[in-house]
Amino acid sequence: MRATAIVLRVMLVILLVIPFWAASCGAGEDLSLARAWEIIRTKRFVDLTHTFAPGIPHWKGFPDEKRETLYGYEPGAGKLGSGFYAQAFTLVGQWGTHADPPAHFVKGLRTLDQIDVKEMILPLVVIDVHEKAARNPDYTITLDDVREWERRNGPIPGGAFVAMRTDWSKRWPDPKAMANADEKGIAHYPGWSLPVLKYLYEERKIAASGHETTDTDPGIATSKDDYILETYVLKQNRYQIELLANLDQVPQAGALVVVTFPKPKDGSGFPARVFAILP
Repeated sequence: MRATAIVLRVMLVILLVIPFWAASCGAGEDLSLARAWEIIRTKRFVDLTHTFAPGIPHWKGFPDEKRETLYGYEPGAGKLGSGFYAQAFTLVGQWGTHADPPAHFVKGLRTLDQIDVKEMILPLVVIDVHEKAARNPDYTITLDDVREWERRNGPIPGGAFVAMRTDWSKRWPDPKAMANADEKGIAHYPGWSLPVLKYLYEERKIAASGHETTDTDPGIATSKDDYILETYVLKQNRYQIELLANLDQVPQAGALVVVTFPKPKDGSGFPARVFAILP
């Protein structure tokens, strides 16, 4: 009986203490958007986007960007007048840091304008293989890399944006360095692997993925026009971001990523502005 009484007293103390502890931690509070903004604005923001311009690295089959100044500040500047600054841009959708919607590879799936805005702010997971890519430029990420990330950080959350860090973006904006082609014209840059992508999209149910190279597939595959990995990602009716930057400045876990891009009707792709909010 005495032991039972002690247990009951302990339970009573716990029941009395938990509400005060929870309140002190903010548990159960309705966090207003205003308060959320006050918290977020104190965090560090990291731009994950390259500045684009004519001459930047891009897929071999695309033309270079063209720009024309239509209006300039000074009298007579530009073609159409003066007093303000306006340019005309001619570029492919897959230019610079850009979004690839499912319809980019798969007819009938979502175009850029059909991607829900709720898919544009996501937990950010960064799987770091940059040292392995430095030793082997043909490196493809493995399930062991993913399992090691999860051993340190816990399961990759559903709905996350998973980025592969290779530090290949440090070669930007040199097209030759990005392609890293040998004397036979075979490109050598790292990429994803099908087992990893299947694990992330089918088991962990991630929302999107991204990388620093021009392609999802490694260079030795794209040199043979093999894009099986990009096809797989887009067949999941999910989008991806290519040519990310500054992944070395964000943690492997705990950050948020904000992915923004224009909304062209039936759009096959477009330059994106991507940034991380650090914890």
